[in-house]
Amino acid sequence: MSKVWLITGSARGLGRHILEAVLEAGHRVVAAARDPGRLADLQARYGERLRTAALDVTDAAAARAAVQLAVDTFGSIDVLVNNAGYGHIAPFEQTSDEDFRAQIDTNFYGVVNLTRAVLPVMRAQRAGHIINISSVGGRIGTQGLSAYQAAKWAVGGFTESIAREVTPLGIKVVALEPGGMRTDWASVASSQIPQILPDYEPSVGALLQLLKTHSGSQAGDPGRVAQVVLGIADHENPPQHLLLGSDALHYFGETDAERIRAAGAWKDVSLSTDVTAQGPIPAFPDR
Repeated sequence: MSKVWLITGSARGLGRHILEAVLEAGHRVVAAARDPGRLADLQARYGERLRTAALDVTDAAAARAAVQLAVDTFGSIDVLVNNAGYGHIAPFEQTSDEDFRAQIDTNFYGVVNLTRAVLPVMRAQRAGHIINISSVGGRIGTQGLSAYQAAKWAVGGFTESIAREVTPLGIKVVALEPGGMRTDWASVASSQIPQILPDYEPSVGALLQLLKTHSGSQAGDPGRVAQVVLGIADHENPPQHLLLGSDALHYFGETDAERIRAAGAWKDVSLSTDVTAQGPIPAFPDR
């Protein structure tokens, strides 16, 4: 059955792959992007099944207008894909306040704005899927990506909290967490690198070298990720978090194992802070 989709960040990268897959599957779409002119070829091919909208996701009024456009044009919204996002690589100390806030605004508050705008529609329908494109970076910490990953961690927490509120209303909320994909994400992330201070060369400099080495050979296929998005939109009980890609599973597995180890090593210290605990705070483990 044809559904109505609203997809942000749809002009390039993963968003473009998702948009093409959704249209090929026969659905109707409002494709939102900062530059909707880049979607002219798809508009010509799919005609009335596709409406485009200029959208800066940090603008809450524009988010409401995009949702209203979908309702006015197609009568409803069944699926929201919060895909718009980007990162800039730099040591935190060398990231300007303006750049840090801009990344948080797009990657997190963009999700908040669109979700706030669409919930009244989906709540009235008692149905809908909200698919937040997060990242394995929302489960781990990587040097040089403090703003981007802080936002993605926020998206994960937001997804879980909102899911608890709206799942009883028939609305499913999912955070998809891919690893590296063969898109232009890395080139954008590397486009505004400052002259890295020598103290940060072993950490952030090493990440930049890794990206250069692996550019074009990332594990993730955005076309296959788009197919997962299609499937999730039809799933009645999707997970709140879904890692995508062998690298995402690997890096999350390493990080989670260390968290579990540390939690066990420090368990006695954790328990010692209860009101009912007795005796002194126990000795701290070596790590």
